[in-house]
Amino acid sequence: VQLQASGGGTVQAGGSLRLSCAASGGTFSSYAVGWFRQAPGNGREFVGVILNDLTTYYADSVKGRFTISRHNAKNTVYLQIDSLKPGDTAVYYCAAGPSYGSGWSSESKYNYWGQGTQVTVSS
Repeated sequence: VQLQASGGGTVQAGGSLRLSCAASGGTFSSYAVGWFRQAPGNGREFVGVILNDLTTYYADSVKGRFTISRHNAKNTVYLQIDSLKPGDTAVYYCAAGPSYGSGWSSESKYNYWGQGTQVTVSS
């Protein structure tokens, strides 16, 4: 499975963005797709995940502002980010892995990674 993240950019605080993760190869609908982000000088941080049954889990730090959805016919998963804050500035990555078990916040859960898209929030 190859993943391509897109949709990043520079926005003012309070604005919104929708990131996309487009997949090719494999049976995309069977995978869990997670989103992670990495701010400068920090490690990669779990943001949220959507399973093949559309169940979603989010990090506490983004609940209520981030929404993950998927459109299997388009082989695409979306990350809607609202009420953006300067602290959301990071490179955002999508990743795919098996949609069973637990440990969604662990990078080791995911077998395939996209290249990342930059989100910059200005105050």
